Amino acid sequence: MTGVVAVKAVERRLVGWLPRRVPVVLVAVAVAQAVLVVVQADALARAVAGLDARLLIVVGAAVAGRAVLAWVGSDVAGRAAAQVKARLRTALLARPSAGAGGARVTLLTRGLDAVDPFFAGYVPQLVAACVVPPVVLARLGAADWVSAVVVAVTVPLVPVFGALVGARTAQWTGRQWGLLRRLGGHFRDVVAGLSTLRAFGRAGHQSVVVRRLAEEHRRATMGALRVAFLSSLVVELVCSLSVALVAVPVGLRLMEGRLELAKGLLVLLLAPEVYAPLRALGSRFHASAEGVAVAGEVFGVLDASAAAQGGRPVPRREVGGAPEIVLEEVTVRYPGADRPALAGVSLRVAPGERVAVTGPSGAGKSTLLAVLAGLVVPESGRVLVDGVPLEEMDVAQWRSRLGWVPQRPHLFAASVADNIRLGVPDADAGQVRAAACAAGAEEFIEALPEGYATVLGEGGAGLSAGQRQRLAIARAFVTRAPVMLLDEPTARLDVRSEGLLVQAVRRLLEGRSAVMVAHRPALLGAADRVVRLVDGRLVSDASPAAGTGASEGTAAA
Repeated sequence: MTGVVAVKAVERRLVGWLPRRVPVVLVAVAVAQAVLVVVQADALARAVAGLDARLLIVVGAAVAGRAVLAWVGSDVAGRAAAQVKARLRTALLARPSAGAGGARVTLLTRGLDAVDPFFAGYVPQLVAACVVPPVVLARLGAADWVSAVVVAVTVPLVPVFGALVGARTAQWTGRQWGLLRRLGGHFRDVVAGLSTLRAFGRAGHQSVVVRRLAEEHRRATMGALRVAFLSSLVVELVCSLSVALVAVPVGLRLMEGRLELAKGLLVLLLAPEVYAPLRALGSRFHASAEGVAVAGEVFGVLDASAAAQGGRPVPRREVGGAPEIVLEEVTVRYPGADRPALAGVSLRVAPGERVAVTGPSGAGKSTLLAVLAGLVVPESGRVLVDGVPLEEMDVAQWRSRLGWVPQRPHLFAASVADNIRLGVPDADAGQVRAAACAAGAEEFIEALPEGYATVLGEGGAGLSAGQRQRLAIARAFVTRAPVMLLDEPTARLDVRSEGLLVQAVRRLLEGRSAVMVAHRPALLGAADRVVRLVDGRLVSDASPAAGTGASEGTAAA
């Protein structure tokens, strides 16, 4: 019973995301369909009883009208579904997530697509099930009150039996979606790290894991289908028996001459129409069950984010210039991890200061950058930007003030100029050239066949690692952001490329606040201060020279 209540609560919240005009249009369509059902049955009964072929024109018009109304309802519901999905995706993307990237991708893609049957099928059918039966039953009562009483007594049995089986359906569908989320998330993570798995000879083990998850999902899917077929059987049986309870007495009364043929035919035509919307509602419910399960998880994510913000609306505060950034006892723990990625990290970056972060692999350096970018929400502690908590700022506005240079920048299958202006799509040719010149990339760009108009291969195919990194520096330059985050940009570069890149980094960081993950001495020399992370904890805060020595000592060890 608790599960049924929870499902209904999720359904009510989903309906609340619909534009206000949509329920009004659906109710109007349902009322018109109910009227046309009555008109069609009445005209057909009189045409057969009176052998009047002219009434068949009315029947045809009613059928055509019902088809048009069904198309209108489907179109309105389909457009509403697209709008709601877009709003839900936007709301989810605005909520940073601590880990579980693959599961989040599954939720944003395949998961939210499962909401379509709820809005496009279940909601319109639910409105029809509430509107059509009373209208048809009223006309049935006017024609033959005895048959109307039988129908009125048996109609409630359909939703009762449907709800009993539907509770089990919701349970199985929730389990099915949970397994699909695990499968999709794990598969995405495996693909992302496939090269590492192959290097360590663990690809075969992961294929076994993926196969096992797929088998569990298959079994859950078949279980949900079995329950759905059982529900359809129960509903069809109840409806068929109910119609039979009406049809048999009507047939006997017609044989005895106690009922007019026209009225008898009208009753026989209208009785199934009372149950038809309820029968269709059952199948629509099963089709939408996965979408309701997904919506429950979406609302859970949104509610958790709202709770982390104290339930208050997030004000939009802008940050200008090179800000002061302060981390106060920041702790981050990824789901399923034995220890926190960051544990009570406190750090101050003064306006215009350049801080380098060193430490062994897995120490939490990339997590620290993700926290500063607002991509990961701390479990405890907070981040202050000029004294303003990061969670109280507009995330999109804050990210527009950030420049990002990753260890492996991704270049798209587009022109060099378009790749540079990725963060500022309206940057003109002069800005693009200036950014490329500052990044030390102008010389090799002009040597390309079509210069800045040269279309690169996906991933920057044809360019060296150093050239790709300099394009990433140019991207950061063109944003003119006051804060720069760099994640080991000189990794995997030769000495010459490293020298060129460090010169570009020095120019990039002038007058800006910066936090950069670095190990190699050349890049550490561009920092004002070096801090060291070990096992998620800040263990030292030193000058660049001290940081360099520590890094070299670590490397030697």
